[in-house]
Amino acid sequence: MSFSIGFSMAALLMHDVDVPAGAREALRAAHKAAAPEDRIDHLVTAARLLLEQLPLDCADARELVGLPPGPC
Repeated sequence: MSFSIGFSMAALLMHDVDVPAGAREALRAAHKAAAPEDRIDHLVTAARLLLEQLPLDCADARELVGLPPGPC
């Protein structure tokens, strides 16, 4: 899987107290991950948590954390 890092809100979201704690933790783990696969896994987790806990749709949650369109 190819993954291109572009602009995302992830860096801001990981420090925002209005973002659910689990999503912030997943975003921090993605930021620290050495392997691209691990980073993607953490970003997917963050997107799922945002989707579950905030009034967002799948596409918006994925876009906020910097993931390309895909399944949630």
